[in-house]
Amino acid sequence: MTATTPALEFSTTYSSTPVPAQRRAQILADPGFGSTFTDHMITATWTPEGWHDAGLRPYAPLSLDPATAVLHYAQSVFEGLKAYRHDDGSVWAFRPEANGSRMLKSTARMALPSLPAESFVEAVDLLVRTDAEWVPSGGEASLYVRPFMFASEVFLGVRPAQHVTFCVVASPAGPYFSSGVKPVDIWLSSEYTRAAPGGTGAAKCAGNYAASLVAQQEAIEHGCGQVCFLDAVEGRWVEELGGMNLYFVRADGSIVTPELTGTILEGVTRDSIITLAGDRGYKVEERRISIDEWRDGVESGDITEVFACGTAAVVTPLGRLVWDGGEVSTGDEPGPVTQEIRQALLDVQYGRAADAHGWMHRVV
Repeated sequence: MTATTPALEFSTTYSSTPVPAQRRAQILADPGFGSTFTDHMITATWTPEGWHDAGLRPYAPLSLDPATAVLHYAQSVFEGLKAYRHDDGSVWAFRPEANGSRMLKSTARMALPSLPAESFVEAVDLLVRTDAEWVPSGGEASLYVRPFMFASEVFLGVRPAQHVTFCVVASPAGPYFSSGVKPVDIWLSSEYTRAAPGGTGAAKCAGNYAASLVAQQEAIEHGCGQVCFLDAVEGRWVEELGGMNLYFVRADGSIVTPELTGTILEGVTRDSIITLAGDRGYKVEERRISIDEWRDGVESGDITEVFACGTAAVVTPLGRLVWDGGEVSTGDEPGPVTQEIRQALLDVQYGRAADAHGWMHRVV
């Protein structure tokens, strides 16, 4: 399954019952996040003979046998990226090839077949191009694209699946946090960990997110919007939130983000921020940062801002860090560095600033 795979060829079957334009306009006026989907989707099937039956087709439910392997053993990975409408009406995706490369790493870890990165990008392009009228405009609206792959074999034995499905769906999206750009409070999990050395922390697999939900539930019970996980070995080193990477802004103007140790997801937004911050003269360190450094740094003023980043939430300021027995806070408003980095990223994505690094990929 790791051998070189030829690029896929996609057929096209268009929907005979697309959402009426008036209804689509109503949806795009207030899309929310992840609840409404476009008229089409992409699917492809893998068997030991290779990939086949790749094509665009009308969006519809998938039919799964109760013994479908993914329902029992969670052999599944996914990606997330966005398409943006620029002021001239054109539509662009942000670094889709980076998501395709990351999916290759995830599938390798989860014993799923490799999908050529060029086929990944072609699938995204085909869906976004076909459903371009679903790409909203104005504010921070975008089209969220969700490629995923799962074990679709009907079999209860524990082994890598011999029948796999790749699928891409898309959903018009507004801001991930409905409250807007306001600091999010974070619960520090002391009982649960997200990943361990040798595990699946660096893979964007479904099981990682399922394992984080009980801690997320705990966070909500403590009045927090997100949960922070520490390393599984020492319970000391800050790793990431349930679905976002972390950044710390220091009083001397430097920026620190936890280094990739194999238990942290290699975020595309994380990588982009390292570059954008460097462009603006900030010294960015990738190193381990302890929970004590976070807490003591905020209390002493050495850490002035903390923010999280990810495709869905872009750049989100963090406010209180809460744990059983205490809390610290970096304030009730986004910090200036957080705002600067956030705006710089959005300006590239929406075509308001020069794309110096060739990140934007024109679709339409």
